[in-house]
Amino acid sequence: MRHLMIAAALLPVLAAAPALAQAWPSKPITVVVPYAAGGPTDTVARLTALGLSRQLNNHTVVVENATGAGGTIGANRVATAEPDGHTLLVHHVGISTAATLYRKLPYDTRTSFAPIALLTDSAMTIIARDDFPPNTLPELVAHLKKEGNKVSYGNAGIGAASHLCGMLMMSAMDVQLNTVGYRGNAPVMQDLLGKTLDMTCDQATNTTGQIKAKKVKAYAITTKQRLADLPDLPTADEAGLKGFEVNVWHALYAPKGTPEATVQKLAGAVRGLLKDAEIVKRFADINTTVASDARATPAALKAHLDAEIEKWAPLIKAAGQYAD
Repeated sequence: MRHLMIAAALLPVLAAAPALAQAWPSKPITVVVPYAAGGPTDTVARLTALGLSRQLNNHTVVVENATGAGGTIGANRVATAEPDGHTLLVHHVGISTAATLYRKLPYDTRTSFAPIALLTDSAMTIIARDDFPPNTLPELVAHLKKEGNKVSYGNAGIGAASHLCGMLMMSAMDVQLNTVGYRGNAPVMQDLLGKTLDMTCDQATNTTGQIKAKKVKAYAITTKQRLADLPDLPTADEAGLKGFEVNVWHALYAPKGTPEATVQKLAGAVRGLLKDAEIVKRFADINTTVASDARATPAALKAHLDAEIEKWAPLIKAAGQYAD
């Protein structure tokens, strides 16, 4: 009887053991995107979700768009999620600039997330309305130095890649333009095509079609190498703006406290998906380059994030462009 009583007492413990030992992932994984559906970050996130699912034996991976406040609402959604590896964040360079741009964030950019891996890099393009007088980057720099605040520069809002590129461009050229903030990339391009806006700097993902159709005037790309899709467009460095480089990088994060074993499994899955031929091609189709194995690690992402925060902080402070 005593043995039967002991066995009965152990039943709840034995029943719980499989749950306690249950391997990750044990439920659907949600990839949170802090921007609207259809944009470049959303596209990167959906390809990442597809690749993760394949690497995890077709496990369910869904994408959730949690928009607002320049990406901070979606980021906070992940920062405060259960740290079990089932809620992830895909964010771009804006996660590093938000640390300085926003006077008060509901999370700490450096400590509220478990970095997983860098995903992709995208080039920006410096473009203008098709009848803008300058024809080359040196001519553009001279024109901007002369006209200054008479020239309108459009961006997709504080913290957007076009906003950041604009700040860095104005600093590199030592000019101050009439900055016009919009609610997204689409209205910026619309006004550029309508010739009510002079210029912008935006991701090649958004601008390649218009450049090829000669509906806008293109001056340079912002990466170290030319784009295969736009072989005649020089880099900013080649065209005379020495050292100028802006990469719109995307990366994957989990909440702080996510088990290290899960973090490493996720990073391994990312390295796998970034070798998936179909995924790589689909990234290339939107002028996006996948990260190498060396960059697709938690340590590499942590170092990159810290470096990007340090890179943008003095520029943002000097411009005095903050958001509440």
